[in-house]
Amino acid sequence: MINLYCACWLLPVTSPPIEDGAIAIENTRIAEVGTRPALIEKFPESQVHHFGEAAILPGLVNTHSHLELTAMRGFLEKEEADFLAWLKKLTVARLTHMTADDRYISAAWGACEAIRAGVTCVGDASDEARSSMSAIRDVGLRGVVYQESFGPDPRLAAENFEKLKAKLSPLRDLETSLVKSGVSPHAPYTVCAEQLEMISALASETGLPVMMHAAESAAEQMLLREGRGPFAEALASRGIEWKAPGLSSIQYLKRHGILKTRPLLAHCIRVEADDIEILKETDSRIAHCPKSNAKLGHGRAPFGAFVQAGVDIGFGSDSVASNNTCDILEEARFATLISRSDSSEHPGQRTMDANVAFYAATAGGAHAMGLETEIGEIRKGRQADFVVVSLAGTHQNPSYDPIDTLIFTSSGRDVSLTVVAGREVYRNGRLLTVDEERLSARMNEIAVRLRSTA
Repeated sequence: MINLYCACWLLPVTSPPIEDGAIAIENTRIAEVGTRPALIEKFPESQVHHFGEAAILPGLVNTHSHLELTAMRGFLEKEEADFLAWLKKLTVARLTHMTADDRYISAAWGACEAIRAGVTCVGDASDEARSSMSAIRDVGLRGVVYQESFGPDPRLAAENFEKLKAKLSPLRDLETSLVKSGVSPHAPYTVCAEQLEMISALASETGLPVMMHAAESAAEQMLLREGRGPFAEALASRGIEWKAPGLSSIQYLKRHGILKTRPLLAHCIRVEADDIEILKETDSRIAHCPKSNAKLGHGRAPFGAFVQAGVDIGFGSDSVASNNTCDILEEARFATLISRSDSSEHPGQRTMDANVAFYAATAGGAHAMGLETEIGEIRKGRQADFVVVSLAGTHQNPSYDPIDTLIFTSSGRDVSLTVVAGREVYRNGRLLTVDEERLSARMNEIAVRLRSTA
């Protein structure tokens, strides 16, 4: 059975927009792309779904999330001026006050939010990857869940590496055609060099995708360049010896093998021209999280410089503990505007427009996650991951260009339909895969408990 989805605009991304467009879906893949009259003629027996004044586009890709932290939306606002205090409160809450089921519920609720906002694929970092993988699978998202690894003390590197392998082993059994596992050495300030090298070797041997936070904050930069600052003080307070390598985060990760894995690096704010060249040479990819970066006061990553250098880059929401929403259309608009505001420091930023942002939100994100042969564009033979965004709102009228309208006036709230691998998972305000009322009730219970610990 062929399903035909039609709208006033079809936006394939890597080819021009099609007015009065349509896509034909057969099972999990796109069978044909074209105009509505042509496809109706070609598939006269198809079931036609016409969305009128709307745009059909590839599913949005969120390259960096922490869905298990969804329960902490708004929980850490008072700590945002002190990143170390923010991290400590988050870690204590996650490990001490949330059960494994709480983390599953939190991840599932985050996955619901993503689907409602037109996200069909996530790159999710999780300390409890089993819960997050199960949640993403149950809600119906596509994604890679990266099992996090921690361990700044080199004396415990081998022990922590064995713990990581023990956590990774059962993840293979949870994998499906849509949900895969990966590995995430958390950050340069939380994982020692020896452990980074072990993880790099493991990923290279097994083909596991790698994600890591990198070049995110001034504190991280001070630790690596000069051996001082809040992260250095925190290590010293735990009796962990640290000798500053005198390198940038990107140079440090290259030295210790991480860049050999063609990793997905989240943030990359504190980078220089040499770092960008290294990222390009090593085929490293970037998850650009402009709203989280701004909210935590870390600064602005040079979006335009990455694009001009040809580095694969997609957008990430980061956790809603540091962003408050999982909305990639909103992220794309913010990224474009904030990059233009930085044009005096990085002249290339002035060229950032809606088309560049639209590409990063879709095909760019797919490239960043290594999924470019399956998703990220509307093309015959690709996986049928797509969304329909209404263009009929008062805030969108008049519209002179559908991509400009998507990036500069639309948000996840305008999504009418989300389809993953040919399966409708959200339509007209209703999630079709899980009981949202039950999940909402459980989220409220978790929030009451967390509130009592604040």
